[in-house]
Amino acid sequence: MGIEAIPGEITEIVVDVPPVNALTARGWNDLARAVRQAGQDPATRVVVLRAEGRGFNAGVDVKELERDPGQMVAVNRGCYEAFAAVYECEVPVIAAVHGYCLGGGVGLAGNADIVVAAEDAYFALPEVDRGALGAATHLARLVPQHLMRAMVYTCRPVTAQELHAHGSVLHVTGKLRETAMEVAAQIAAKDPYVIRRAKESLNGIDPVDPKGSYRFEQGFTFELNLMGKRRGLG
Repeated sequence: MGIEAIPGEITEIVVDVPPVNALTARGWNDLARAVRQAGQDPATRVVVLRAEGRGFNAGVDVKELERDPGQMVAVNRGCYEAFAAVYECEVPVIAAVHGYCLGGGVGLAGNADIVVAAEDAYFALPEVDRGALGAATHLARLVPQHLMRAMVYTCRPVTAQELHAHGSVLHVTGKLRETAMEVAAQIAAKDPYVIRRAKESLNGIDPVDPKGSYRFEQGFTFELNLMGKRRGLG
């Protein structure tokens, strides 16, 4: 259990943190480290990020913050590092999402290059209900602006089928890992030098810097915490 990297031309990074795949500060940093190491390995051509258990990711481990509110700085830094690692990974990252994808899970999926989802997958930012903010930067990479705003204000979820209609989920499938690996194999068959330059070039033309944008959002979470509004963090 924990964060496991299965190396190869297609490197699988598997999150298995019962009961709900909510990550502590250490968990976020372990995930960031695994993704960065995979991208830096010249043998890696594609990364598949997936999870075991009931859902892809439930965001931050709120119990850690309840035990020690001072951990919020470490948790926020951990989220920042994990999201950045996915975005900056030298090779394409495919997020294979099943069940719930909440808060920090949206940060991971939104920064991935490709999203493949199970039929039961849904995505949401419950931050406003928890007195926090964050990952709207990444949600905006998955849904249009007005839907993103509605989702932030109301905390309503969207299904994988809805995201498929928007073009941000490539496939909705009953065979999640198999489908993700098939997409990965298509990319792995290409010239690896060209694929790495393609990833670099696509990041270079992004209209929004997700690292700076997310860091801006995080500042408001700190403000809400100082004002006593926080009721958890995802």
